[in-house]
Amino acid sequence: MTINGETQEAAAETLARLLETLELGEAVVATALNGRFVRAADRGKTALKDGDAVEILAPMQGG
Repeated sequence: MTINGETQEAAAETLARLLETLELGEAVVATALNGRFVRAADRGKTALKDGDAVEILAPMQGG
């Protein structure tokens, strides 16, 4: 699957599990799957499959 423009291997079955695997959890501000916004409440029931494109927006520190 593609995550924020980079092809990556991911074994997560849902969007929520993917965020946990990436250790982002509650820090995520917004998510999209294949160009469609996914509400935080829907991440646990949003299934992922090979070839999906996931966009994740989270605050970053640094400068």
